[in-house]
Amino acid sequence: MNIGQMMRQVQDMQTKMADMQNRLGEVDVTGQSGGGMVTVTMNGKAEMRKIVLDPKLLNVDEKEMLEDLIVAATNDAKAKAEAMISGETEKMMGGLKLPPGVKLPF
Repeated sequence: MNIGQMMRQVQDMQTKMADMQNRLGEVDVTGQSGGGMVTVTMNGKAEMRKIVLDPKLLNVDEKEMLEDLIVAATNDAKAKAEAMISGETEKMMGGLKLPPGVKLPF
């Protein structure tokens, strides 16, 4: 492979990455905790879009539990977003796996 071909491949990969990042901003994932009492919706860029709380949780005496459930639901949604990103990245790279610790697109 010559340098020109390699540069074209790099440019193609950059274009594919930009397209993937745009698509990820448009796709939502939802995480849950407390048996669905707390749901958090994020886009594929792990930006929180929405949080829904079961009204039964709105009790001052249960404040700490509610906070824990929000954290758990957020972490669940983030894990789903990361799994989606990983899958999209693998598809884009033709199944080539990245070394451990390397995360794309951010």
